[in-house]
Amino acid sequence: MTAKRSFIILSIVLPLLILLWSFIWWPILWLFILVLPIIILGYIDLNQRKKTLLRLYPVIGHFRYLLEHIRPEIQQYFIETDTNGKPISREFRTLVYQRAKGARDTRPFGTVFDVYRSGAEWINHSLAPTDIHDKDPRIVFGEANCKQPYAASPLNISAMSYGALSKTAIMALNKGAKINGFSHNTGEGGISPFHLKHGGDLIWQIGTGYFGCRAPEGGFSEEKFIKSAANDSVKMIEIKLSQGAKPGHGGILPGAKVNQEIADIRGVEIGKDVISPPAHSAFSSPKGLLEFVAHLRELSDGKPVGFKLCIGYKTEFMAICKAMIETGITPDFITVDGSEGGTGAAPVELTNSVGTPLWDAVTFVNNALIGSGVRSKIRIIAAGKIISAFHMVRIMALGADTVNSARGMMFALGCIQSRHCNTDECPTGIATQNPQRYQALDVTDKGERVANYHRSMIRHLVELLEVAGLERTSDIMPWHLTRRINTVEVKNYSDIYEFLDKDCLLDKKTVPSSWKREWEQADSAKWS
Repeated sequence: MTAKRSFIILSIVLPLLILLWSFIWWPILWLFILVLPIIILGYIDLNQRKKTLLRLYPVIGHFRYLLEHIRPEIQQYFIETDTNGKPISREFRTLVYQRAKGARDTRPFGTVFDVYRSGAEWINHSLAPTDIHDKDPRIVFGEANCKQPYAASPLNISAMSYGALSKTAIMALNKGAKINGFSHNTGEGGISPFHLKHGGDLIWQIGTGYFGCRAPEGGFSEEKFIKSAANDSVKMIEIKLSQGAKPGHGGILPGAKVNQEIADIRGVEIGKDVISPPAHSAFSSPKGLLEFVAHLRELSDGKPVGFKLCIGYKTEFMAICKAMIETGITPDFITVDGSEGGTGAAPVELTNSVGTPLWDAVTFVNNALIGSGVRSKIRIIAAGKIISAFHMVRIMALGADTVNSARGMMFALGCIQSRHCNTDECPTGIATQNPQRYQALDVTDKGERVANYHRSMIRHLVELLEVAGLERTSDIMPWHLTRRINTVEVKNYSDIYEFLDKDCLLDKKTVPSSWKREWEQADSAKWS
């Protein structure tokens, strides 16, 4: 047989043999390829020691972990109703999305809330509604004490630092603030270039780490403070004593996250852990706090200065009030953070079980200032789950002058409440430093949405004032709001909450009995 003939036969027979073999053996081979990984996984499950569930139920036990991983998404998209979502219900998330996009935000066919449930609330309307001509109301801060008072919007962006939020999220928030003329709180992470890029008004927050005005040893630097406070974008300065999500708790930024950019913004060393202690080193008493307020006001050339806190021991805030009386120094504003507030991550025990909720805290602070005779000199800012215009009216009825919103503004940016803020895996590019995620957030579009949301909120706030027959936000009183106590009983806020008479804490004879013990214990020279 010639070589040529052999090659022709081989070229015909070999493909036929391969084809025949593939028909017979390939199904078995594919089955083996599919089954082998399962066998290997089962073997690994049976021999590992960390998860009893997988040793008892090899392979199929993994389905439990898969379902647990996607449980939040299943809950949010398929099980959650319009009203039972936590911490913010779908009803209010949708409201923000619609207003941010400029879409229709009305509701057909009546309310989805049970108006006969205990806790249901409403504002009382008037048969003589008003027509407010000023559709952009302003509240002046620092009018009595400052060379550079600030006319603030009733709604502003609450404290969220660069680092907690991405650079694109910070820029979008600030762009929105610039477009619609409201303020943007920097959070305690310092003033970044991204806070300044679009020129929106800033409230510079100074925490215990003194980022942006930090001395090399970690204390307060007057020189650095003067330089930053002189920036035209900085309208007010806020000293953070505590925050709602984790009151009394310091923070740590791992050295691995401290790159050149973060180091420059915060005034720290590259690659080293940055520890924010629980308490301030610049002062150690109520009087010291007020002296620090006055000092910062002077260093900033007369810009409004205040402080932020979540209420804990009432005696400590009363001690601050006593210090105001004794020194004659008053802050220009006090930001009251409710324990239900907070966009960042915090230990579960602190988030769930530490601090006073917003309604109680604002009522107490307002009463303490009224009773001390200093309320007219101080503005109260409230922060904590404020999403709609009614939420604004409600807290103003209890004593707030303006409100800050964090989660509302995050929803306006496109937050979907995935609750991955502490994992650096935020799916919307807001609470992450992953460039693949945050670069997808369009600053121009999201800035417009933030401005739209704010504009709509102010419009609806004014509308509620008109419906109630009022002219301005300062006209909102406790009796304008009503709460259902049970099925057959309703009360307005003036019947539910205690409200003190002006100057009643200045005379031992007029101090209410419910305040007497704690007022007597309060000492302006120490916290407790």
